[in-house]
Amino acid sequence: MSSALFTSESVTEGHPDKIADQISDAVLDHMLAQDPESRVACETFVTTGLALVAGEVTTEGYVHLPDIVRGTLKRIGYTNAAFGLDGLTCAVLTALDQQSPDIAMGVDTGGAGDQGMMFGYASDETPELMPATIQYAHALTRQLAQVRKSGELAWVRPDGKAQVTIEYDGDRPARIHTVVVSTQHDPEVRQDDLVRQVTEKVVRPALPEELFDAEECILHINPTGRFVIGGPHGDAGLTGRKIIVDTYGGVGRHGGGAFSGKDSTKVDRSAAYAARWAAKNVVASGLAKRCEIQLAYAIGVVEPVSVRVQSFGTGEMSDAELSEAVAEVFDFRPAAIIDELKLRDPIFTPTAAYGHFGREPECRVPDAGGSEKVLFFPWEETNRTDDLRTAADA
Repeated sequence: MSSALFTSESVTEGHPDKIADQISDAVLDHMLAQDPESRVACETFVTTGLALVAGEVTTEGYVHLPDIVRGTLKRIGYTNAAFGLDGLTCAVLTALDQQSPDIAMGVDTGGAGDQGMMFGYASDETPELMPATIQYAHALTRQLAQVRKSGELAWVRPDGKAQVTIEYDGDRPARIHTVVVSTQHDPEVRQDDLVRQVTEKVVRPALPEELFDAEECILHINPTGRFVIGGPHGDAGLTGRKIIVDTYGGVGRHGGGAFSGKDSTKVDRSAAYAARWAAKNVVASGLAKRCEIQLAYAIGVVEPVSVRVQSFGTGEMSDAELSEAVAEVFDFRPAAIIDELKLRDPIFTPTAAYGHFGREPECRVPDAGGSEKVLFFPWEETNRTDDLRTAADA
């Protein structure tokens, strides 16, 4: 078998683009909680001392946007003016308008809220049926946030990134080849202490022992040597600018549409979730080791204009046969996706950091008050495997 390297990146919840994503999805969730039929297209821009929320909304609910913005910033950890954005004191500007009735006309009849193509992917290389590179990159950034919030590494600030390079033997992960972690930090921490503590408290606990050897792996911890100015103070943030972090880390293809801030009549979001759900069930059923599904839609049209299933030669069926089985089991009409995956529920804010895929179907996530709540992500269920095998055998 031939060996090859592949790399994926993740960012923490305090990264400026992820702040914007979380604010946009928090606005969406607050509107859905009051009016499940809300139509939301919410974009956020953050920079030093400022958060701007804009977009198009149609809802029967009411939300006080400054409270949502400030609450999100405080939950992430932006509570200090020294970080360049303080949820207690920053300026909040809003510019929301009503959704175009021209779009609503097609959506109200069950059609797609936009044209475009969306992809879903699954692979058997991790228990979550995700590519290993992105799954372990997320594990690093989650751990970086955990040690910051717990106070274990109190000098860590909210912004951060991680990158994982894996050496593959054919299509199987053989070892973690390179790890990059860059964390924003207080100015007084010494570089040698930072490297040692991040290695021991972040890298080692987050990565699987069977793939990670600290003696063999190349480690780059804050390779520039200093990362004090970060977050929106160091780089402006925008909703929808981390679409590869949100999905599969560059493995497989991407249709280009972002998720956060969009209600599920926008197929950029709902169809991408449905494609992941279907692809994951294909792999979980044993019909393929890898699966990518493309869906495409026309605005206002109920049925997808195309459905394509690809197994990369990892299954016993042809892709044409597999496509027939998937089409028999899954209903990819937008309204059917929304109903089946319960996408009118206010469950989206937690998806806006550390990826929309690769989670447990039922997750405990922190709420705005600092406690935990249980959310359900139906697109991560493997509840159609028996149906797929039956359809494949027919």
